[in-house]
Amino acid sequence: MTADGGFAEDVAFARDIAEEAGRLLYDRYERVERIDFKSAKDVVTEVDHLSEDLILGAIRRRFPGDGILAEESGAHQGPGGQPHVHAEGGATAEAATAADTAAAAARSLASGRTWIVDPVDGTINYANGIPFFCVSVGLVVDGRPAAGAVHDPMRGETYTAVADGPAWLNDDEIRASSKEELKDTVVHLALGGRAVATRGRAVRKAIRVSRTMGSSALALAYVANGRFDAFIQSGGMSAWDVAAAGLIAERAGALVTDTAGGTWFDVAKATRGFGLCAAPPAHHAELLRLSGESR
Repeated sequence: MTADGGFAEDVAFARDIAEEAGRLLYDRYERVERIDFKSAKDVVTEVDHLSEDLILGAIRRRFPGDGILAEESGAHQGPGGQPHVHAEGGATAEAATAADTAAAAARSLASGRTWIVDPVDGTINYANGIPFFCVSVGLVVDGRPAAGAVHDPMRGETYTAVADGPAWLNDDEIRASSKEELKDTVVHLALGGRAVATRGRAVRKAIRVSRTMGSSALALAYVANGRFDAFIQSGGMSAWDVAAAGLIAERAGALVTDTAGGTWFDVAKATRGFGLCAAPPAHHAELLRLSGESR
């Protein structure tokens, strides 16, 4: 892989540390010792924490002045920044309201350099021995994704991109789907909201088949090399789900927007606010129309 532009060092680091964390996940796969419930439908394992500790330690050593936003431990500012606020659970979160958490996460992304980390995207899959999960490491600079890596330890595959270069799978440049007919497409589809059954039927009627895989970051990265022709998820994602994978899909040639057709990365939606549509430009508008709540 040859990285382009001013973020070559950053994307190389993101790839290296995602792959190192992936080796930890692989070694402990189907050997999880502890599963805790973060919410009624979400879990965390000791491997999530071990992976995050590994990644955050590497970032602090290599880029000590950078901020961090991580799924399990929240927002961490560099020297002189705002105090740490926990994002997803535990004792620190009990003292912070949801609004405080979201505001701290947004501040961490709005200016300067912030690393966005999901140590295990697809934890439920991982905890149940389903081999579809990944490590995601992204860099946001002044509120815009600049570099990212998504690593699948079960397949030994790493997707990478920088904001001014192409997308890569390991050492090969990749491109998103170029299928001419919408009816031939395979789409990652996860909808919610009003009339969800009707909207889902409308999309499925227009495409070949839909799938829901349980790891948003890896499914979105799959758009970059056409394993998924498109990705539609109407909400529920956070910055760590999309920062790296959305950039990778975009740099591979997919059109990536939010579910209203606007800018896909918004710091105000840092926690649980993201919905995305990533698709070939020729099919994006129709998929957005079919899946949208206003149809």
